[in-house]
Amino acid sequence: MHAYWRGIFVIVVTPFTNGYELDEESLRRQVRFSIDAGAHGLVGPANAGEFTTLSDDERRRWLEIVVGEAGGQVPVIAATTSGHWRPAVALSQFAQQLGADGVMAMPPHVLHPDADGCYAYYKALAEHLDIPIMIQNYIGPVGTPMSSALVARMCRELPGVDYIKEETLPEPRRISETLAAAGDACKGVFGGQGGVYFLDEVRRGACGNMPASQATDVHVAIWNRLEAGDEVGARQIFNQLLPLINYERLYGVAVYKAVLHRRGVIATAVSRAPNARLDAADNAELDAILEGVGPLFTV
Repeated sequence: MHAYWRGIFVIVVTPFTNGYELDEESLRRQVRFSIDAGAHGLVGPANAGEFTTLSDDERRRWLEIVVGEAGGQVPVIAATTSGHWRPAVALSQFAQQLGADGVMAMPPHVLHPDADGCYAYYKALAEHLDIPIMIQNYIGPVGTPMSSALVARMCRELPGVDYIKEETLPEPRRISETLAAAGDACKGVFGGQGGVYFLDEVRRGACGNMPASQATDVHVAIWNRLEAGDEVGARQIFNQLLPLINYERLYGVAVYKAVLHRRGVIATAVSRAPNARLDAADNAELDAILEGVGPLFTV
């Protein structure tokens, strides 16, 4: 299925039941919602998917469900960040066998290797996989920020290391630096950070963005305007969405799930992440924000 990836590749969040179990039906429903909303690809379980709270078996089951439900309609990129290259390779090979179209990984998120350690980690992935690999360059404390020179070198030297998700700051400038350093060795750089720098990223050459899935249809509408050369129209939609993006950056997964729950996509807004909840005042503010953003929802 691999052609050059472009567009809105949404991070699929991990829905839980009230008993903190994986809610498989809500996960399937979220896949269908994302595809119906126009997502160009699906990614996870990554940071917005609370991957650090999932067991190894749950991560595999998550991938089985998402790859199966997507059914080849859009690419599925498996997020396989692990504490060492061996479990990262094992999970990545599992995803490849399932039919995932690529993998995305941060360097080990607890040990934070140096530049040589990061290179060795992605080299191991490259040696054991036949599907494309995306480097996720993410800010600390979870991420291990890498220089543009290092990620460009890995694109040049490691077969299959084709894409980068750039989330170190200042993100738009880093995208420019990485594209300049990597040249044709990199097939595309995606932005992240919930899409807050989306317009600047695309102007600098980004091939898309990876927000969480709660406003997939709106992010896709912005992308479509940009692809049509209508930056003014894209900015109008972006500015209408921006209050929700700002609130997401304050409360993270709690807002992602609250919006998905309100949209009827997931059955609960339960999170395993510590303190990932909204109180009554938070929900009142979200009500007000969604009054402005809600008219943009199309699914």
